[in-house]
Amino acid sequence: MTDHILAINPGATSTKIGYFEDDVLQWKHELTYSYEKVAEYQTIMEQYGFRYQDIADYLTTKNLSAGSLDAVVGRGGLLPPVDAGAYLVNDAIMDCLKNRPILEHASNLGASLAKGISEKFGTLECQAYIYDPVTVDQMEDVARISGLALIERKSIGHVLNMRAVCMKVAEDELKKPYEESNFVVAHVGGGSSASAHQKGRMIDLISDDEGLFSAERTGGLPLKEVIPLCYSYSRQEMTDLTRKKGGLVSYFGTNDARAIEKKAQQGDAKAKIVLEAMAYQIAKTIGELATVLYGKVDGIILTGGLAHSARITELVKERTSFLAPVYIVPGEEELTALAKGARRVLTGQEKANIFRELAYN
Repeated sequence: MTDHILAINPGATSTKIGYFEDDVLQWKHELTYSYEKVAEYQTIMEQYGFRYQDIADYLTTKNLSAGSLDAVVGRGGLLPPVDAGAYLVNDAIMDCLKNRPILEHASNLGASLAKGISEKFGTLECQAYIYDPVTVDQMEDVARISGLALIERKSIGHVLNMRAVCMKVAEDELKKPYEESNFVVAHVGGGSSASAHQKGRMIDLISDDEGLFSAERTGGLPLKEVIPLCYSYSRQEMTDLTRKKGGLVSYFGTNDARAIEKKAQQGDAKAKIVLEAMAYQIAKTIGELATVLYGKVDGIILTGGLAHSARITELVKERTSFLAPVYIVPGEEELTALAKGARRVLTGQEKANIFRELAYN
């Protein structure tokens, strides 16, 4: 019997949807919005109405109707720290993401959209899920110590894609389960994060404010230089400098790595050194996480949008291939990761977790 699954991935100015039979993609579509459109709404959750309606209208054009779907799965939002895997969308999840999210982010809409679509297009048994939210936390206690008692290190990053590519490489390349493998993964794109995976658990994660810089974000910065800037800029300006105007944007005024790589190919010295520095920092971060695994690394994985860059990936390989084989999985397959996660629940390979907010406080 075939399982019919819809995956929903809301982003800042788009909603990506994918229709799967079992875990094979049949079609996908991206609904896009202007910055002006989304700016009309004060909060992310206020965007639910038009995003839901656009998804519903598109599904109707694809001849889907009530009873068409066995499961709907949305990208997980910024819940309190949770374990990995699937979560049944319940009132506690939707209330938390609406009223008490860790941060405002478009992914906070994933649960509500999945629930709404499941009620309109699902079978009587259809359930709505989220899978691998960005706040998945499996860090060891020792990894939480920051060096300042006022601050605890947190696990916030590209968890959905990083766990998915680990499972893919374990199955396709190592020919053994993810639960028996050790990986270091770097997701590099507009924002970047990296993680260490030991026998199926993500035991440490370096967020986009700690280590490697990316297209738009600074990564870790020398604190002695940052502290004086905090007295020259407002809190919002500092946030923008480090999260929207950092990285490649800071050096070139654009986050288009392809254009910068073209400059490097044409001999631009600044483009060459900055891209080399980006690869240098990615490699340093990988080396740092390899120590978490005591050097017992089965594979290093480079993923995310910037993994399309042959220049960057080759420079990272040069510095890290002595640790373990390096696998390149460019881009992100988040819709597929969501659908596969939901199907593992449908087929009994995984059991969906039940979110109770008090349990995570």
